[in-house]
Amino acid sequence: MKKDNLSIKIIQTTLFWEDEKANLHAFEPLISAGKKADLVLLPEMFATGFSMQPEIYADGSDRVLGWMQKMAINTGQALCGSAMVEEEGKYFNRLYFVKPDGDTSYYDKRHLFTMGQEPEHYSAGMERLIVHYLGWKILPLVCYDLRFPVFSRNDVGYDLLLYVANWPEVRSTHWRTLLRARAMENQAYVLACNRVGIDGNGIDHSGDSAVIDFRGEVMAECSHEAKILEETLSYSELQEAREKFPVLGDADDFSADWK
Repeated sequence: MKKDNLSIKIIQTTLFWEDEKANLHAFEPLISAGKKADLVLLPEMFATGFSMQPEIYADGSDRVLGWMQKMAINTGQALCGSAMVEEEGKYFNRLYFVKPDGDTSYYDKRHLFTMGQEPEHYSAGMERLIVHYLGWKILPLVCYDLRFPVFSRNDVGYDLLLYVANWPEVRSTHWRTLLRARAMENQAYVLACNRVGIDGNGIDHSGDSAVIDFRGEVMAECSHEAKILEETLSYSELQEAREKFPVLGDADDFSADWK
């Protein structure tokens, strides 16, 4: 059954550098804080920070996933966030989407951040993930994916686009601008969760987590402070807007031979 009003919670906070135990402990009360939500969004690599030492800190035994499943079941909320994962000798920046019953889907980050040496330590994912949840179609992506609009192109009629990130303050204007562009061009809600604070490499993060509607209008946002955003998304309003202004129907399919 489709749920018209989807309640969401975005947790913007600082992270303990390469300290999985401390981060998971810190997130537990934050996930339970406030009203119960249908979906809770956590930052990229929320258990460690954006570390390039997966050979030391990657989760090879599903510890982080098990914790997410426990929290989702215990709180009755879906959880979404990414973690460094080891699988068959390779390392992935893996986003998990865990439903309240523990059912789990995952997406491995496709666009690895070259300037941060991410491709030297992690393997890129090859496929997008579309999550079907409470009647909503959701596309979850990770940080640097934001810069590549073709990858997020709404050719499957998704309703909600998610970004989890460790995006630096020095490029905060890019972050805020691109998030609104992705919402407008795809006629979809956008939820973006970024961290705040200085990481172990001395890089500052301004947060700028946000809830953006299908017109590109900001519904809620926060800057440098640790904060929990709570908002409700309306499926009927989204569908009404698409029917009144059906721009997606005029999109190129990229199958033509362009000259």
